[in-house]
Amino acid sequence: MAKTHIHLITLTKSLVLYLLNRRCFLLLLSWPSTMLIAQATKIRSADVLAMPFGRTNQITYNLTSGTADVTYGRSPIITGAFAAARNGTFEVNSKVYTTRQARKITLRDALGTGTRYVITLTGKGLPAMQQVFDTYPDKSYFFTEISLRGQSISSNYLAPLVANQVNNGSTGDNRVLFVPFDNDTFIRYNAKSMSTSLTNTSSEVTAFYENTSRNGLVIGSVEHMVWKTGVKTTGIGQRLSELVVWSGYADSTITRDKKPHGTLSGNHVKSAKLFVGYFNDWRLGLEAYGKANRLAEPRYVFDWKKPTPVGWNSWGAIQTKLSLANAKSVVDFFANELKGFRNDSTAYIDLDSYWDNLSSGGLTGDFSQLKQFADYCKAQHLKPGIYWAPFVDWRKRDRTVEGSTYPYSEIWTKVNGKYHELDGARALDPTHPGTQQRLAYVINKFKDCGFEMIKIDFIGHAAIEADHFYDSTVTTGMQAFRKGMEFLNDQLADKMLIYVAISPSLATGRYAHMRRIACDAFHSMADTRYTLNSTNYGWWQTHLYDFIDADHTVFGTESEGVNRARLASALVTGTLITGDNYATSGQWLSRAQSLLQNPALLAIARAGIAFRPVEGNTGESATNLFVRETDRYVYLAVFNYEDNKTVSIDFSRIGLRAGRYVAKELYSNTTLAAQDSMKITFDEPDARIYQINKQSPERSEQKIR
Repeated sequence: MAKTHIHLITLTKSLVLYLLNRRCFLLLLSWPSTMLIAQATKIRSADVLAMPFGRTNQITYNLTSGTADVTYGRSPIITGAFAAARNGTFEVNSKVYTTRQARKITLRDALGTGTRYVITLTGKGLPAMQQVFDTYPDKSYFFTEISLRGQSISSNYLAPLVANQVNNGSTGDNRVLFVPFDNDTFIRYNAKSMSTSLTNTSSEVTAFYENTSRNGLVIGSVEHMVWKTGVKTTGIGQRLSELVVWSGYADSTITRDKKPHGTLSGNHVKSAKLFVGYFNDWRLGLEAYGKANRLAEPRYVFDWKKPTPVGWNSWGAIQTKLSLANAKSVVDFFANELKGFRNDSTAYIDLDSYWDNLSSGGLTGDFSQLKQFADYCKAQHLKPGIYWAPFVDWRKRDRTVEGSTYPYSEIWTKVNGKYHELDGARALDPTHPGTQQRLAYVINKFKDCGFEMIKIDFIGHAAIEADHFYDSTVTTGMQAFRKGMEFLNDQLADKMLIYVAISPSLATGRYAHMRRIACDAFHSMADTRYTLNSTNYGWWQTHLYDFIDADHTVFGTESEGVNRARLASALVTGTLITGDNYATSGQWLSRAQSLLQNPALLAIARAGIAFRPVEGNTGESATNLFVRETDRYVYLAVFNYEDNKTVSIDFSRIGLRAGRYVAKELYSNTTLAAQDSMKITFDEPDARIYQINKQSPERSEQKIR
């Protein structure tokens, strides 16, 4: 929680003018920097509150109209912004209040030292509204939130930012980004063209940018423990005629909710905090947003201090045919034939769904084969992993909950009087003691087996807006999700690497080390392209999680080019989890030995950092260029999703100055030199990864001289 220092000094305008006229300006400077600013019962039209942030940016709040303008340098970006809310069925906004008071507070929090401006709005018959703006002198973005105060407040709609005039400042290829709430049902990000009038609603965050110049606006929530946030935009070209960012978003196809967002009640109801920033490069803006999320809500999961995980998962190829015998054979392959595929001298061998093939009697049955597997891994200096979906029930018939005396019919989540189901699984109430007892029971059995990694799946079921929750203090899906995920972390007790698969994109950041960026992907070029759509527009989550992941990398019987592309998709996303059936013979064995033990490629995997997309104009598809910069090199991944294509690469577009550079291709270990740009020709679907020395030969010679 932010530490604040408030000095309750009330100054009317007349007193300020009196002091200035009396040449007491030095007296004013000697007062504490945090103070209640100009307040009078009658506010004149000239009364404005200037809130600077960054170097030359400013929010200008009109204390007469209840609206704000946001300028970057001299450029107006957002004009006439206001806040809106709902108390029960009564709607109110910051423009209808009659009295507005402002105070300034020195702010010290995880983001640094800044200033909090609090504007309190009151009016006859209206609940008191507070608008809050947090600014920092070294940040080119700010934060805002609103709250309602009064007797018996009840709201499921709080919109800190509403505007009818937004301009991103650049003509050309303007885009607005759709960001999904989760990675279920093979959903995709979408960089939608603004060439014609367009309305878009994004979950939690959006970017509104021009792709060629990369100038753009990034707006999104950085708090996810209570609310789901929606960002609605309408506009054409570089201008929006509608921008609404609100806490209380629910949608059947996006957030998976079949009823309105839950309601908060009490004497004080607050929205989620929003991040608002305009950037010369929208990609830097989303990265700043990702970092701000990690700071705004302290992580609940324990700190990961070990190197980047690498490993294998059984769902890539073995799937339902999992057994102790073939699981041990995979361990043998890693131990004897794939010794070079390690980080910190180990790799994770993870049993996915159908691990209960090794457990007669299901969750309450005999786990001795699972323990045998875990011990076998450890004997080969490998780390055993397991899988579970703790907030769903697959069997969907009433019976006694494992590890509990409750019947399942009491812990199933109800929505509109019916049980909530998605992906063939029925949701469980994460606040119910039966759900929690079951979770503790199973996790303890996993810990007793000695597992050191757990893959958690389908946790979005815990975030559903429900008719009610067992815990009566919980009234929203995200509150329930928090209860469930914190309880899960408590039971794991810092014993395992926590990997999440199907899950909310942002809210899960507090509870997991590693998250899959998209839905399931296996071996095909279509899988690669699908996954890279999420990397293209969600790579910035590398700053929210310790690691993001492209799902199990499977080679199968695909061509070498498709194999290279699938591996490259994992490397540019962040971590490398393989998935072939190493217990049986096939070309995937030799491909794994060749590709997964390439030292140059493994160096990229060990870094565990997502590459940045070069372009952001691909709609629901993916760019073919991704880059990551280190002190010495620019790494460039080039994908060809189709046959017979030549890819032209302008060095300035990938962050290099004009000049001649030497590039080493890491799959083939070949070197080329190019001046200002290069062209790569493909005959079939494939990928290449170049390590480009940032010091061009000419500059190296000049430096030596």
